Amino acid sequence: MPQVVRPRIAVLHGTHPASPLPQRFRSLADREAVEVLHRAARVLVASLPVLTDRLVEALYEQEPGYRAAIESDRAEIWQEVHHSLRHNVGSLIQPREFREAAHRTSRRIGEIRAEQGVPLDAVLHAFRMGGAMVWQDLVDETARRDPDDVRLLVHVAADVWNFVDEHCGIVGDAYRQAERRLSWRRENQQRLMIAALLDGTARIADLCEAAAMLGLPEQGRYAVLAVASAPRGPQRPGPARPPLNLPAALPVAAPYGQSGPDLPHVRPDAPALSGAAPYGQSGLHGPPHARPDTVPLPTAFPGTAPLWHTGPDAEFAILRLTGDPGDPGELHAIAAALDAPAGTRAGIGSAVEGLAALGDARRLAETALRACPASGGTVLLDEHLPDALVVTSPALGSALADRVLGPLDRLDPSDRDVILETLTAWLDADGSAQRAGARLYCHRNTVLNRLRRFEQLTGRCLTRPRDAVEVSLALAARRLLAP
Repeated sequence: MPQVVRPRIAVLHGTHPASPLPQRFRSLADREAVEVLHRAARVLVASLPVLTDRLVEALYEQEPGYRAAIESDRAEIWQEVHHSLRHNVGSLIQPREFREAAHRTSRRIGEIRAEQGVPLDAVLHAFRMGGAMVWQDLVDETARRDPDDVRLLVHVAADVWNFVDEHCGIVGDAYRQAERRLSWRRENQQRLMIAALLDGTARIADLCEAAAMLGLPEQGRYAVLAVASAPRGPQRPGPARPPLNLPAALPVAAPYGQSGPDLPHVRPDAPALSGAAPYGQSGLHGPPHARPDTVPLPTAFPGTAPLWHTGPDAEFAILRLTGDPGDPGELHAIAAALDAPAGTRAGIGSAVEGLAALGDARRLAETALRACPASGGTVLLDEHLPDALVVTSPALGSALADRVLGPLDRLDPSDRDVILETLTAWLDADGSAQRAGARLYCHRNTVLNRLRRFEQLTGRCLTRPRDAVEVSLALAARRLLAP
């Protein structure tokens, strides 16, 4: 209203040429209307405490979104309403002096209500209730003083309600900006918390807050999935999260401030936070971050998406487990249902107890990932422990491979590869030359002849358990540690 009323008053006091008679009458009517408005507004300023009491009570009775805030701290709400009314009613009288202060007050209210979680609709309704109450009091005061003057308020009614709408817009903009800041802050806190959990640097004192923030039980069972895409060339450094189909034996993270035993969100659009975020930058939600393009969940697994986090060399997903502690079937089912593009490597670590052990779970998942063939596939650590032994000590693994298999390197490469292929097939067939021959499309005697040649070249005896173990580990080292 003030910006509309001011130009009209300026015209009345200016030195403009005479206007046609109808316009002069309209200008006189506007001046009289403004004077009537100012007289009534001055009375409202004098009785602001009573007006504030009435508005706070009306908010409590008519706006559920404000009820909890009023019950929690009625004095604070009263002061806020009184401050807003003082500046806004003052703007009706002295717009130039009060306009900026009124705008600052409205912006502050929008920010505070966003921080408190009061719905935006409730905040805008409260402002319109205040505008309606002020307008009604202006009309009542004018009618009490001189009923004939009420008709003059028609000339400024649109200005008053434009003023209310202007402040509703200011409140809405401030609310949404604060909401975006809070959302970013929550997601950033989630990222930092997930980074600390997966790094093993989270403080014990922070675990309760982490559980509430992520919507996960502090003492639940967890495993970590590590995923690395196939190399894409030097122009695409760093991990790239591939699209995955994950089984949903995993809970969605609840928004911060909420909790639930079976609740990546953080906002469930994330975030993915359905996820949270890049490991080391972390997401939900970037937050955020690159996530699998889609995570369709098989109906056989009742749950939702895990919390993703980006590391320097791989993507990590926190998997919450709900099966019996001694039953490995849940991890087997997740590994079997995992569907990744060709060339993608995935490793699933062993189950751990509690959020405090997620750092260990990540390291186990990284070990499983290193035990995954370069050509891609999924490795469940509990089923590949010998391979894990090799990759956790690559120097010793390479030394063992050179010691056991080194004599074969003197052969022609094609001849050497045939012997290694035959040896691998025989071990995979549990020492059955018949089954190994079927895999290699050759006679069992051919398999036995190649195995005898290996023993002659290396001095190893495959029927001796110690030598068989060393040969198996050496083959794993040659396969996994090859440059």
